[in-house]
Amino acid sequence: MSDEYVVQVVEEDEGGAGPLGVVRVIWYEISGGIGPWGALRPLIAIALALVPFLYIGQHFNRQHRKAAGWFAVQFPLILTIVLWPILYIWSIGDAWWVSSGIVARAQSG
Repeated sequence: MSDEYVVQVVEEDEGGAGPLGVVRVIWYEISGGIGPWGALRPLIAIALALVPFLYIGQHFNRQHRKAAGWFAVQFPLILTIVLWPILYIWSIGDAWWVSSGIVARAQSG
């Protein structure tokens, strides 16, 4: 038995890229393909975490216990003047890290 196969070559239209397509590709490259909220969520978490003493970045990530714990711990640390900035900088990094994890889980699930 012999089977016959038909192969057709379809040429792509070279002039098919319009302004909307260009904007879509640029936005995809900027946001990493995770959409506007996924791209901005970690940046918003960092911006909120920059507010000193309140740990709003952790509240934004719905980690209220962690924020309350750090809020309570900061008062004795303020007296040391050395350890409080470490906690402050750590909270900024933690807000970004957790927010990025939330975005990654939302995109994979």
